[in-house]
Amino acid sequence: MLAPALDLPLSRKQLRSVARATARINVWHGAVRSGKTVASLLAFLLAVAEAPPSGLIIICGRSLQTIERNVLEALADPALFGPVAAGQVRHTRGATTAVILGRTVHLIGAADSRAEGRLRGLTAYLAYVDEATLLPEAFWVQLLARLSVDGAQLLATTNPDGPRHWLKAGYLDRAADLNLRAWHFSLHDNPSLSPAYVRSLHAEYTGLWRRRMIDGAWVIAEGSIYDCWDEQQHVVDELPPMVRHWLGVDYGTSNPFSAILLGLGEDGRLYACAEWRYDSRQKRRQMTDAQYSAAVRGWLDGLQVEPEWTFLDPSAASFLAQLWEDGHPGVARAANSVVDGIRSTSTALAAGRLLVHRSCEGLLSELPGYVWDPAGTAAGEDRPLKVNDHSCDALRYVVHSTAAEWRHLIPDLIPEEVSADAAA
Repeated sequence: MLAPALDLPLSRKQLRSVARATARINVWHGAVRSGKTVASLLAFLLAVAEAPPSGLIIICGRSLQTIERNVLEALADPALFGPVAAGQVRHTRGATTAVILGRTVHLIGAADSRAEGRLRGLTAYLAYVDEATLLPEAFWVQLLARLSVDGAQLLATTNPDGPRHWLKAGYLDRAADLNLRAWHFSLHDNPSLSPAYVRSLHAEYTGLWRRRMIDGAWVIAEGSIYDCWDEQQHVVDELPPMVRHWLGVDYGTSNPFSAILLGLGEDGRLYACAEWRYDSRQKRRQMTDAQYSAAVRGWLDGLQVEPEWTFLDPSAASFLAQLWEDGHPGVARAANSVVDGIRSTSTALAAGRLLVHRSCEGLLSELPGYVWDPAGTAAGEDRPLKVNDHSCDALRYVVHSTAAEWRHLIPDLIPEEVSADAAA
C-alpha cells in the first residue's frame, strides 16, 4: 500500500474515497484546498501500480502546463507523497509523456473541442482528468469511449461550476444510472489546513465564488458579477505614490476603445489610476490603429507614466502589431480566461485591495451593470453579458495578467489556489 508512506494527514473521507474508487467513472469534486486532489492522486497511483502491463495510461487536463503544475508536480512532491515520490515520477518539462511507478503515461491537453481528435484510435485502460469542468464535453465523451477494455477506469477531479454544466447534469446527477461514484469535499474535509488559513480563504471569496470555492456548491451564476462592488468603499479621490504600473487595453473600432492604467501603491493596494476611452459612435469618427497608438502614447506621456507591460485584447492582432511597430514597450497578449479573470478581479475587490480612481468614468459607469448572461446560464456556461463591458474587460485583462506579480506583494491576499488545488 502507498498510503502508509504518506506523512500528510488524511481524513476519513479521503481514505474512504481512495478505497472505494472502483467504479468505471470516479469523480472528486468540491471546494478549493479541500483535499480532493490528494485523494484522487493517491487513488491514481494505486491504479497505476495495479494496471496490466499492456494497459495504456493517460492524464488529461486543460493544457500540458496545467497537467505539469497540478498533477506531475504534486505527484513528485515529497511533502505530499513521501518516499513514493522519490524517483518514481519522472518527466521532462514540455514532453508529452511521463514515467510514473515505472509506467509510461501519456499527457494530453484539451483546450478546445479539436482536442477530441487526439483520442481517436486509442484504447486506454486508465485515465486521470484534472479540472474536468474546463474540458470540452466532446473530449470527455470520446475519452470514455476510448476506455473500452475490461476494468478500464476514469478518475477525475474538479471544482464546481454551474448546476447545468454538462458534467453535473449529464454525469453527477445521473450517478445512479451510470457506473459512477462521486465524492463531494468541502473546505473542512482537509485536516492539513490550519484554522488561520481557513479563515483567510473564507475572507478571500465572496458571493458566487464563496458558494463554489468554499462550500463546494454547484450554484448558478446570476445577477451582478462583482456583487461586492460598493462605490463608497471602492472609489477614491486621491492616489498614493505608485511603485509599479501596468496597462490593460480593450480594443474597439465601432465599439468603445478602453485603456485602464493599473498601479500598485506604496500602501500595498491596487488602483485603477486612470482611463483613456474613445467611443467612435459618440464621436462619429473611427480611428485607425496608428491613431489609437499615438493617442495612448500621448495620454501616457501626459500622465508621465511608462507602464512595465501593456496587456492587450488577444483578438486585436492588428493593433498589437501597430504597438510593436511604434516601439511601445512591453506589449503582450492578455491572459483571456474570462471566468479566471473575473475571479482575480473579484478577489481583489472583495479583499478591499483593488480601488478605482474617480476619474475612471467609463469603468465606474460599467461596473454596477456588469452582469452574468442569463442565456449562458441557461446553457450551463458562466459568461458576462456582452453589453457595456469594455472598460470592465480592460480592467480584467490587466488585473488577471499581472496576478503573479501583485499577489505576493500584498500580504493580506492568499495566493489563488483554484487551479493549483493539487497542493491541497
